[in-house]
Amino acid sequence: MNKYLLYPGCSMDSSARAYLESLNTILEPLDLQLDEIEDWNCCGATEYLGINLIPAYSLIARNLALATKQMDSVNGTGGTRTVITPCSACYLNLAKADHYMQERPALGAKVNEALSAGGLEYKPGTLDVRHLLDILVYDIGLDAIKRKVTRPLNGLKVVPYMGCMLPRPDYKHRWSDHEHPTELDDLLRALGADVIDYPLTTECCGGHMTQIGPETAFELIRRLIAGAHERGAYLMAAVCPMCQLNIDAYQLETNRFFHTHYHMPILFFTQLMGLAFGREPAELGIGAELVSARNALAHIGVEVPVTQEPATPRKKDEGLPMPRRWTRHEEKEAVK
Repeated sequence: MNKYLLYPGCSMDSSARAYLESLNTILEPLDLQLDEIEDWNCCGATEYLGINLIPAYSLIARNLALATKQMDSVNGTGGTRTVITPCSACYLNLAKADHYMQERPALGAKVNEALSAGGLEYKPGTLDVRHLLDILVYDIGLDAIKRKVTRPLNGLKVVPYMGCMLPRPDYKHRWSDHEHPTELDDLLRALGADVIDYPLTTECCGGHMTQIGPETAFELIRRLIAGAHERGAYLMAAVCPMCQLNIDAYQLETNRFFHTHYHMPILFFTQLMGLAFGREPAELGIGAELVSARNALAHIGVEVPVTQEPATPRKKDEGLPMPRRWTRHEEKEAVK
């Protein structure tokens, strides 16, 4: 049994629910056990570090301190030093906190002073922070993944989209290349998919620019979708909840802005793994995406049941506004 501590991050139980559902379906076949860090908190996403450094790193490091405490407990994961996270932003933040607390002792001391108020402490370097994709490729291994494939994705033309936060700055040198990493390509090929060379694999999706500068965000999203479309892809495979959300939820608005007609589904790579392992689309959250993957998956004989339309992303009293789902009439009008 491969045991790890899991930092899920906020999105896994909300906008990236399909990521969590599909991840859960591949754990048993791959002999993986993920023990969630108890009482974890939000990592602050991408904004807080630019607002107030010490509170931001303290917020992040609290999770590392909790993981260290749980690591040594009798109810922990048997002494694992590895914390994994499926979210690229969470991965980057946790890795940055560990790195900079070690590189800058004064920063580490101030963060630990803040943590001491809650009876916690984190010694940098205690834990290995790794992304889920890294674990699957380098710990579980591509050969082991191939052996679990019962429904190869032969004929499914996919572009691998890593996003900008995962392979950079790569403090521990985990990835094959900062600009053109091959890990996601290799995993998708292990599933039998037809992987298309995609030079934009590490280009930015815009992050929260949809709320700050929509014109800039829509151009970044358009470039990614157009690049996949021009290369004949049926869909995009993502490793990051923010990337998946941006390209999925804002694709119609991007079409409206540029008067284009793109229809490029974007699924999490774990959803494609689940399909290759023989699981049904409904178990994997497929059908909840706003840009439907139904036609794309029909190319490999996978039928996505027609159910009620996906719910509009929930709006909260606080936080960033979310796009609403357009009606079919509005979609047709937008691209005229």
